Amino acid sequence: MPRTVRDVVFVDGVRTPFGKAGPKGIYNETRADDLVVKAIRELLRRNPDLDPKKIDEVAIAATTQIGDQGLTLGRTAGILAGLPQSVPGYSIDRMCAGALTAVTAVAGGVAFGAYDVALAGGVEHMGRHPMGEGVDPNPRFVSEKLVDESALFMGMTAENLHDRYPTITKLRADEYAVRSQEKAAKAYADGKIQQDLVPISVRNTNEAAGETGWGLVTTDEPMRPGTTLENLAGLKTPFRTHGRVTAGNAAGLNDGATAAIIASEDFARENNLPVKMRLVSYSFAGVEPEVMGYGPIPATEKALAQAGLSIEDIGLFEINEAFAVQVLAFLEHYGIADDDARVNQYGGAIAFGHPLASSGVRLMTQLARQFEEQPHVRYGLTTMCVGFGMGATVIWENPNFNAEGDSK
Repeated sequence: MPRTVRDVVFVDGVRTPFGKAGPKGIYNETRADDLVVKAIRELLRRNPDLDPKKIDEVAIAATTQIGDQGLTLGRTAGILAGLPQSVPGYSIDRMCAGALTAVTAVAGGVAFGAYDVALAGGVEHMGRHPMGEGVDPNPRFVSEKLVDESALFMGMTAENLHDRYPTITKLRADEYAVRSQEKAAKAYADGKIQQDLVPISVRNTNEAAGETGWGLVTTDEPMRPGTTLENLAGLKTPFRTHGRVTAGNAAGLNDGATAAIIASEDFARENNLPVKMRLVSYSFAGVEPEVMGYGPIPATEKALAQAGLSIEDIGLFEINEAFAVQVLAFLEHYGIADDDARVNQYGGAIAFGHPLASSGVRLMTQLARQFEEQPHVRYGLTTMCVGFGMGATVIWENPNFNAEGDSK
């Protein structure tokens, strides 16, 4: 018999604070899978009306699926988090859009009726597993000129995108980066970020003193409040001599995890679960790998067309800030000002960090929080560029929408 497509909703999402990758980072002695476990447990704690036995799937993304990010994370993290053994799980890899893809993958199952409720998220421990660890790219990519060699290095692709958009200067990228830091600091000061963070206990070792102790991580480590244009002006351009991409106008190398509950709207209502966002459409698109940062543009065009919407219908944007130039290219394409108030209201990855496969759900939790505060906004989107030449966009509807501006 024919199936009816069901409305899919974003029930709730959480994340760990993001850390700096490397031996001095807060998660240097913390396992990647343990970060995911903490996120899943926090979701269940925050939503006590969700019976764990009813969870139909756990989809967890990681870009480097080895070591403590391997062994089919969705399944193993579910068991470690205390979910019933009857709850299945799997792993996903779409590089930076891993968690976003985990959400859309389970959303398709919910819409079709295969699932009522599922968990989706991602993790990246770039300190333990640097991007590209254990990877052996086929030499044909370069020898047969299937892609430009720069496609294998994300910073170089950002420089290539600057070439495509000569009006996006280093100064514009730095100005954007300063605004991201300022907005993130304000969001923290206003208590907008902490509500969705999972405190993480970490072990810290002071090798010089021969001491080991425990601490509690409650804030993002990469943030640099007080960043100025003067601070950024003198930074090195490691990907090209006299280039435009620096550590100041790009996201860093980071560790962190995210998790979200995705359900049918009927299931959420029947089980007294919150409905924070309603899924409208999603799309993925491929572009030339050497200009990876262009990907959000065609992905957004496809998602808008599927939804029967135009860019003018979008009242809030959460755009992943892998590089400032990538966001600025998107804004320039659509004729949106660099400092448009609808864009990344709480700041973005340049401030918070970008632990690759986990970042998609961070965009969603921030958009959901803004929806709650702004019932006059009906539609918002989350979008990001993806390594090796892709883009990913999800359009969401605000369930609190009221044209009069009053929440229901």
